[in-house]
Amino acid sequence: ADEWQVLFNRQDLQGWTPKIHHHALGDNYANTFRVANGSILVNYDEYEGFNERYGHLFYEEPFSAFHLKFEYRFTDQWLEDAPDYTYRNSGIMFHSQAPESILLEQDWPISVEYQMLAEAEADVARPTGNMCSPGTEVYFNGEMDPRHCINSNSATYPWDEWVSGDLIVYGDSLVIHMVNGDT
Repeated sequence: ADEWQVLFNRQDLQGWTPKIHHHALGDNYANTFRVANGSILVNYDEYEGFNERYGHLFYEEPFSAFHLKFEYRFTDQWLEDAPDYTYRNSGIMFHSQAPESILLEQDWPISVEYQMLAEAEADVARPTGNMCSPGTEVYFNGEMDPRHCINSNSATYPWDEWVSGDLIVYGDSLVIHMVNGDT
């Protein structure tokens, strides 16, 4: 259809539900997810330590086929006791188990994710738009691929640069287009 549905109203988290590891569905521990200046922020300023509090924000309505347009960038905030792989690492879990079925001590939903990364070290490639599949298997080029993450051919972007993209999911196909010029 030619109709677009706005998922984020740029004012508050209406329609979105947080699930943070060790916490019940809907408990936005330490105000982790918040809205400021028309953007959703992930913020740790009220944390005393990371304690494996992997957080996810779920939209109220599931979709099976869609075209998602988005923009993101990282901040310089990071908790020193978090695992190294979490540094400037986020994502869009575009196929996921229902949030109501995630256990209290389940760190990641079973899902397929568009992984967003940013530069961590100068001149070290770290492409964004990778496909990661926590807890599930995916088929790539017609075969089951055992890798947890399949890297894209995207550029590595500076952490403070806004990146725009499109995520198109239909049937068993996935198309990712980075508006910044990468695919």
